[in-house]
Amino acid sequence: MMSTPAVADAAPSGAGGVGARLRRLGVATAFALGLSTLWALTHHYRGLRVDGELYAFQAMARLHPWLSADLYLKYGSQDRYTLFSPIYAKFIELFGLRLGGQLLFLACLAGLLAGAWSLIRRLSAAHEAWFAVTLLILTAGTYGVSSIFSYTESYLTARSMGEALAVIALAVHFGRRPVAALVIGLVALCVHPLMALPGLLLLICLWLPTRIAVMAAAAGVLAILAFALTAATVSLPWSFATVVDASWLDIARERSQFLFLRYWGTGDWESAVRPFVCLTLTALVVPDPRTRKLASSAMLVGVSGMAVAAIAGAIGPVAILLQGQAWRWMWLTTFVSVVLLAPTAVRMWRDDPSGPLCALLLVVGWTFSVVDSLACVETALFIWLMRGYIPRSSARRLNWLAAAIGTVLLLWMLANAWTSLRAPLGDSGHEPVLISRLRQTVGLEFTGILLAWLVWHGMRRLRSSLAIYGVCLGFLGAAAWILPVSMSQVDSVGTPAEIRDFADWRAAIPPTSNVLLVPGGPSAGFMWFTLERPSYLTANQSAGVVFSPETAAEVRRRTEILLPLGKPDWQFLTANLSKRARAPADHGSTTATVADKNPLTHEILTHLCGDPELGFVIAQENVGFDPLRHSKAGKYKDWYLYDCHSVRAAVPQA
Repeated sequence: MMSTPAVADAAPSGAGGVGARLRRLGVATAFALGLSTLWALTHHYRGLRVDGELYAFQAMARLHPWLSADLYLKYGSQDRYTLFSPIYAKFIELFGLRLGGQLLFLACLAGLLAGAWSLIRRLSAAHEAWFAVTLLILTAGTYGVSSIFSYTESYLTARSMGEALAVIALAVHFGRRPVAALVIGLVALCVHPLMALPGLLLLICLWLPTRIAVMAAAAGVLAILAFALTAATVSLPWSFATVVDASWLDIARERSQFLFLRYWGTGDWESAVRPFVCLTLTALVVPDPRTRKLASSAMLVGVSGMAVAAIAGAIGPVAILLQGQAWRWMWLTTFVSVVLLAPTAVRMWRDDPSGPLCALLLVVGWTFSVVDSLACVETALFIWLMRGYIPRSSARRLNWLAAAIGTVLLLWMLANAWTSLRAPLGDSGHEPVLISRLRQTVGLEFTGILLAWLVWHGMRRLRSSLAIYGVCLGFLGAAAWILPVSMSQVDSVGTPAEIRDFADWRAAIPPTSNVLLVPGGPSAGFMWFTLERPSYLTANQSAGVVFSPETAAEVRRRTEILLPLGKPDWQFLTANLSKRARAPADHGSTTATVADKNPLTHEILTHLCGDPELGFVIAQENVGFDPLRHSKAGKYKDWYLYDCHSVRAAVPQA
């Protein structure tokens, strides 16, 4: 795989100028379409899920101003710092909520992958750029606690656009247009400041000599340390120097423990260290000074971000530093380490007898989730550093070892693919059976790399332009068949049909009235996108507590009112610590389940409606007060809508 020549070298030596260019264009088009198919087979667009729900709601609030009364936006949120919401709102206005989100997501994804290809192409050969994109598609790209964030997220957020613009700015920089790169970086800063800031810092590091960049980074971290110490000990008159008080801090820690490095586990730190090991290898292996500069600068940005994050979590904490979430700068360090993986592995493979083993370990460390990834890349680094002390005879044995490991991996991959194909499929949902089988087979990252390598070698051997364009049509057909399935959404929240089905409830609920769903779960999507009304309280709404003490206080107040229904489901820290105590090997996030919730009763409804902020309650139980029953088929058939104004009128409050 690693010795494949560039696209430019794929044309026959006797080909004419125009014919050679058309042939290269055909090969590039075929591989681009093949990668589109690969993405569709290994990803599934999650739509209005997780943070995708929050950013869609922010955009909807631009179109329906009454939604700004929702708790998530009422006291301010990260929506104040981005131009993404107006852009997203325009897409929704033109194409609808679902199609608009899909189109904007695909545009951001295409920008990220095209920017990555262009970046590596300016630094290395074309085939290395293609395999860099392949690795980018197949690797998880996660960072932070429990891998909850990724630069390859399968839902649309402002991060999607900010990251794409930051990568494009890097590609433009290496295209020797620094002013244009700076402009794009500043635009990215307006889209998502937290994700774009490390991109700007990386551009600055690339412009400066390495020694000056290191000194500037150290000075910046020391200045932030001095600022945090001052703000924590002296009451400064500036609003940005506000220190998070105990009550606010408690809620922020419970809801968003990933903000604090003290709660990072061993696995989180191993994931954070792996990019630095890989970038160290890149700086040692690749002779190109621009690539080395990119690797060292990405490491400098990542280290600086972690240092600032440590200060933010330990001193004060000062609100602006905690909200800045500098540990997120690691997304760019991780991204650069992955896109430089292919050029690094190619140089290893070619330049030293021990190179094949090192290259294999490096790639396996990113593409085999069943192995200790950090141990793999650290072993590759150790062997590379010790290569001068390895006798040539031992180096040949290392090649045999590499071949043996490769054989074992291939057999393991074939065995798993065979097991997956023979296993009962179960409920494939809305997907055709063949696509589900293909997902099971290609779901192993190393399988995807092998398939990409086979396609590349097959394309190299084609001498007929007609055959090349036939392959293009084949991949185009595959992408046209699989991509719509991968982009489809199973749930019906926010669809025109569901909005029509609940016309009676929508007519009964005033636009600014808060609605509570019992039991609700973490999502407010039904209230936001189907009813188009503010939600009273869900776990996702509490995501903004770090940005506003008023939001944090209101979340606490409403949680106390809802206690008769069960434990709050936004206290992730307590749930995670409890789960780790029961099962130390399981570090996933935990929320209260529907089973943990109490059913609605006459007394509980009376208690809930005692809060004047609550307008309506939706529940499956009929507890009196003449509720409005939903009679149409679907998830909420025979559920009831209670008007709290009627409840308060029927039961006078003390």
